[in-house]
Amino acid sequence: MTTTRGSRITLRVVALAYLFGLIALPILVILYRTFEPGIGAFLDSIRTPAAIAALNLSLLIVAIVVPLNVVFGVFTAIALVRWRVPGRGLIHAVVDLPFAVSPIVVGVSLMMLWGASGWFGGVEESTGIRVIFGLPGMVLATLFVTLPFVVREVEPVLHEIGTEQEQAASTLGASTWQIFWRITVPAIRWGLTYGVVLTVARSLGEFGAVIMVSSGFPGVSQTLTLLVHSRYIDDHNTYGAYAAATLLMGLAVATLLLMTLLDRKRSTR
Repeated sequence: MTTTRGSRITLRVVALAYLFGLIALPILVILYRTFEPGIGAFLDSIRTPAAIAALNLSLLIVAIVVPLNVVFGVFTAIALVRWRVPGRGLIHAVVDLPFAVSPIVVGVSLMMLWGASGWFGGVEESTGIRVIFGLPGMVLATLFVTLPFVVREVEPVLHEIGTEQEQAASTLGASTWQIFWRITVPAIRWGLTYGVVLTVARSLGEFGAVIMVSSGFPGVSQTLTLLVHSRYIDDHNTYGAYAAATLLMGLAVATLLLMTLLDRKRSTR
């Protein structure tokens, strides 16, 4: 199908107008409202104890979730590509489940499992570890919603590189771990890194699942996304919500730039 120059320009204008109205305009409004009183007011708002605690908690959850997802994602991808495991279709469905299930449903499910009257509700009484309305519950919720990213980024790379180098190393006497660390990991590093960046971005921005299993108390179990919600809805602190949203936006933009850079490097290879 051929298109004229005018139709191409029209399509581009429509696409850009749509993106501007849907994404750019709300972001510009938030930035304008945030920096209208000056940079000093913004810094004061994000330096409060609640904001610092929320940032630290968000980064702590990322620091816990990313390594766990890397280990699970890499070995799951290897199992799906390299091994003839039974129930591969079921494993694929489970990995893709977070894409189909609402985060709110995830939070409710975790409450039914780990709540006081849930299947594993006795864990808190026996160990003293609070899962729901504590850090473990927030980590579990974030783990679930970020489950597919590393798997789905590493899996196609494993398909692409094949098994020739691994078989050659095995023939030369390399052990399984030597093959993994010296052959497999360097070959999948770009896909793995891309999956990690996506995991970080989703972990920082997750709201629906986390709010269901968090008490929302400032300095206790309040992430940056929950801080924005609390300031805007509960405290009616509109400017504080804008400032926290801008901080969260800055982290997201940094993650996006890193993802774009890695994607370009991966494309050149």
